[in-house]
Formats: sequence, C-alpha cells, structure tokens
Amino acid sequence: MKAIDQPIKQIKQISPFFKEFKEFATRGNVIDLAVGVIIGAAFGKVVDALVTNVVMPPLGALTGGIDFSHRFFALSRTHYDTLDVAKEAHVPLITYGVFIDSVISFLLVAFAVFIMIRVINKLYPKPAAAPVKKDCPFCISSIPLQATRCPNCTSQLEPAR
Repeated sequence: MKAIDQPIKQIKQISPFFKEFKEFATRGNVIDLAVGVIIGAAFGKVVDALVTNVVMPPLGALTGGIDFSHRFFALSRTHYDTLDVAKEAHVPLITYGVFIDSVISFLLVAFAVFIMIRVINKLYPKPAAAPVKKDCPFCISSIPLQATRCPNCTSQLEPAR
C-alpha cells in the first residue's frame, strides 16, 4: 500500500501548481497579451507588405535600383567579386550591406507605422474630457462639478448628474 500512496501524494502536491497555472493562464491580462501579440503579428505583415510592395518600388526607381545587400568586406587578404563566392570560400565577412538594408527597412517600417497611426488617430478622434468644474448660476464663479453649495456665495445648487 505504501508504494501506491507515494505517487498519489506527489500528484496532490503538483495539483495546486496546475491550479495556480490555470488561474494565471486564464487571467484577463494574459489573454489580452495573447490577443495583442496575434494582432501585432498580423499588423506587422500588413506594414511589411506596404513597405515591400508600395514604398520600396518607387524608392528603388529613385535610387536607380541600388542594392546594398551584396556589399561586404572580406577579412582575408583575398579579393572576392561577389558575396556568394566569398561565402563559398568560407572566409570571415563583414556584410555591412545587409546591415544598411536592415536599417533602411527599419526606418521605412517605422515611418509607415507612424503614418498609419496618424491616419487611424484622425479617423477616431479622442473623446472630449469630462468637465470637472461648473459655473455657479448665481455668482458665475467656477466650482467643482460635484458641489451642492457654492463656496463663494453659499447658494444651494442642484446635485451633479
């Protein structure tokens, strides 16, 4: 009997752990975070498509089709005509062109997100802030919205709705 009691005792000790994990995983914050990550990934695809298919073609036409991705510096004393040849030779390389492409891509994506957020903000204007003050109808002084008596003229006021 003691051989059977030991695994059951271990399961009972693990059970609160799984209960705590279940509470954590179903808490609103975790679910909101998961939804945010999923929507963020989808939004990233939209922005990437915008940059790749809309922004980059005119930019490539303006720059004459400059492609930095094949720019490199070989750390050996041998000269290589192309990046592919240098990679096949297994030489240590500094592929600064890939870095430049990444920086340009980042700047374009950041700019595209900036423009999209500006457009979205204009489509959905922020609601006006609720007033926190009101004017006393008797002495026209500014008083807190919740006040039922004016501190200046002591007039009785209607409660705020």
